[in-house]
Amino acid sequence: MKFIIQAGGLFGALAVALGAFGAHALKGMLEASGRMDTFETAVKYQFYHALAMVLVGLLLQRAGEDAVKLLGWSGHAFIFGVLIFSGSLYAICFTGITKFGATAPIGGLLLIVGWVLLIMAASKL
Repeated sequence: MKFIIQAGGLFGALAVALGAFGAHALKGMLEASGRMDTFETAVKYQFYHALAMVLVGLLLQRAGEDAVKLLGWSGHAFIFGVLIFSGSLYAICFTGITKFGATAPIGGLLLIVGWVLLIMAASKL
């Protein structure tokens, strides 16, 4: 529970920092490579799911036994989903190697799984 909230806080702080870094220090490079939209998508998805992780962690504090397992899996799906989805987009932006995009759907699927598990857990709260 504490780990998921901490991960959400860390991912949220990094999303703000990366967003600011991209808007200022990297703007020219991202625009020149045509990757500004890709970078913004990575930051947005990271930030949205950072908030979701905090929510899951808070729900874990009041969840009954039936929901705890589902919430734990949900939080971990969000963590790995962000690492793979946003991470692959960041890798494309920083390296120009578009093959990193092949892993983005795996991360996206994990993010979807996280939301489905959250829905399932909510039915047990």
